[in-house]
Amino acid sequence: MQVVRDPLRSTDLPRGGVGTIGNFDGVHLGHRKILETVVARAREIGQPSFAITFEPHPMAVLRPDRAPRRIQTLRQKEEAIEAIGIDALLVIPFTRDFSLTEPEDFVRTLLRDRLGASEFYLGAHFAFGRGKRGDLALLTRLGAECGFAVSSVPEVMYEGEPVSSTRIRRALERGAIGEANAMLGRAYEIDGIVSRGDRVGHQIGVPTINLEPENELPPADGVYVTEIEIRSFGRPFPSVTNIGRRPTLYEEYRTTIETYVLDFSSDVYGDRVRLFFLERLREERKFPSVLELKDQIQRDIAASRDYFARLPAAGD
Repeated sequence: MQVVRDPLRSTDLPRGGVGTIGNFDGVHLGHRKILETVVARAREIGQPSFAITFEPHPMAVLRPDRAPRRIQTLRQKEEAIEAIGIDALLVIPFTRDFSLTEPEDFVRTLLRDRLGASEFYLGAHFAFGRGKRGDLALLTRLGAECGFAVSSVPEVMYEGEPVSSTRIRRALERGAIGEANAMLGRAYEIDGIVSRGDRVGHQIGVPTINLEPENELPPADGVYVTEIEIRSFGRPFPSVTNIGRRPTLYEEYRTTIETYVLDFSSDVYGDRVRLFFLERLREERKFPSVLELKDQIQRDIAASRDYFARLPAAGD
């Protein structure tokens, strides 16, 4: 997939293509439906497919006090969009100056003059331009003037309501990883670097990997069945992860993400990892003693083993 970091200035742009526009945070099932529609239509008519997105999130520039914590890093978003088959991702640097762009100017300058787009497929609540004055109706009218067609893609529903990035964020903030994964259509993941901790896990017989996350939105504090992909090994390993402040061991402690990798003992400090959240086992809580904490950790490890044992074998 071609990634264009500033399509407002670049000359290397796909022409005549089928596209969409959005933040695509999470690249959830609703986003997937739109992006898959774009890819299928572009292949049908023999034109390139493209998606336009913004970096950073517009709210981080316009209302940083109200900006949502993003579900994905930009790299994760790019990987997810590429996996769907989009030919080009155009990443517009979002600034205060850009936020003042009138929707008509955006359409005529970028979509018509620079891209010469042929078709657009968008979500029903699409909005763009200064003050979000542009909407699907305005884009449809301007499209007729500029030579491209505009269509909306129906929303994807989950438990009676549309799938959205906001719903996924709320699920993650509650630790409802099953709900978040159902709306994402895959396991929620965070990326990071393995850092050196205070080796408390070693001292109590459960050595863990300490993760310094790149993602803004780890799930709520608690214990989770996870799978960890260690880049230097090139494959995932079953694991169990605790997110929290270690209340049994400390009165006050920063939030940490600690992963015990089942049947694994290599030193991977400084390595890049990707952690997939599969199921929540329990909330984090304070135990009366370290011995009771150790007993509970062993039960968590056993529950994780049971989870992976229940998974169907490859090829089943």
